[in-house]
Amino acid sequence: MTDVFQTTIAVRGYELDSLGHVNGAVYLQYAEHARWTCLRAAGVTAGVLQAARLAPVRLEETVRYHRELGAGDEVDVSCAFTWGEGKTFRLHQDFLLPDAALAAEVDSVGGLLDVDTRRLVAEPTRHFRSIAAVPDLLGL
Repeated sequence: MTDVFQTTIAVRGYELDSLGHVNGAVYLQYAEHARWTCLRAAGVTAGVLQAARLAPVRLEETVRYHRELGAGDEVDVSCAFTWGEGKTFRLHQDFLLPDAALAAEVDSVGGLLDVDTRRLVAEPTRHFRSIAAVPDLLGL
């Protein structure tokens, strides 16, 4: 497996809550942004997914907060996939500040949906390997 994928996100003022730190729901948006950035870097674009009649879906997400993020902060959000057998996979995402302090973690369970049958496909690894130009970025 290659190094874990990371992308940097800058906190914007309109993402803050009344206490002056990032609203909890925004962490999930950052996680989603990082996932799609990772998929695109691996060559799995929306167009590629549409042509394959597939769509990644989230089935479960857990956020753990460790440190506040405020306006102007930059955070590196990682994507580390864990593939098993069956129809689902796991994704762990760390939110790291420039000093490497952990600000938050998001753990997800996902699947790959067949958009025609509206059912999860068996062996999502096989499908991702077949459509990804750089499957190493997905831990494959």
